[in-house]
Amino acid sequence: MTSPQKLPLVAVIATGGTIASRKGAEGAASPALTGQDLLDLLPPLPLRLRAVELLAKDSSTLTLADMQGISDEVGLQLADPDIAGVVILHGTDAMEETALLVRLQHHAQKPVVFTGAQFSADSTAPDGPANLAHAVQLALSGNGVRLAFGGQVLPVWGLYKAGTDRADAFALAGTADPELPPLPAPIGGLRIDLIAVHPGADAVHLDASLAAGAQGIVLVALGSGNATPQIVAGVTRALAAAVPVVTSSRVPEGVLTPSYGGGGGGHDLQAAGAIHSRLLRPGQARILLAALIANGASSDQIAQAFA
Repeated sequence: MTSPQKLPLVAVIATGGTIASRKGAEGAASPALTGQDLLDLLPPLPLRLRAVELLAKDSSTLTLADMQGISDEVGLQLADPDIAGVVILHGTDAMEETALLVRLQHHAQKPVVFTGAQFSADSTAPDGPANLAHAVQLALSGNGVRLAFGGQVLPVWGLYKAGTDRADAFALAGTADPELPPLPAPIGGLRIDLIAVHPGADAVHLDASLAAGAQGIVLVALGSGNATPQIVAGVTRALAAAVPVVTSSRVPEGVLTPSYGGGGGGHDLQAAGAIHSRLLRPGQARILLAALIANGASSDQIAQAFA
């Protein structure tokens, strides 16, 4: 029989999210359970668990500084020789972003697993306990950053939330998972804006981001990464101000190819200097752009990372 002291130790970092949420008197769900509360719901498992109470937020409210704080805590836990693996309990609205940041900043040689829930802890069929049990067991094998959710195990590059009302909430935009050098510089002080593009869009929002001091911009473009002539002109102004622009798409899946012209298509955006994101959708494109800017990447290096 293995003594408790010799069982592997997994750190479980609590940040809030639906997995920790219950409905209040007004009927709205918000984080109410601690990480230890959630661990106490698990059946006996052949491992030891360390609850790390970091945040209690809905992930829709997380700033880049909050995401950086989560990544920093992951780094601290990974550096502990007693830790076999790390689990992060996180809200689903921004899970794909924080997970990518952790992957970019830590080339983890231990397992790091993100999980959460679609249904609150007091719902009629909460999914959090099963996701958590799966995640802590997954944190004993392999290495690198993965997602355990709804019975699936997924890598985090290209991850996006695909559904709001089903247990298997996440999918992948594609299968690429490139090798990038570590990007350890903190991103908390940066402003990277997403600009939604609609048919016939002008550049008012893009210009407003520039005026607000954005250091990078991601276009949530149409189709395979298309916009309008007005947006192309705005991209030219951004690049003149030394603000990199990345083109992603509101379409959730598939490789994005800058093949259309007409004055505002993806080909025209690329010709104006925008960098085409072949796979990453807007949320993750924002994180990768932030990490590259924080680490002093050149325009060519940014383009290569997105290609």
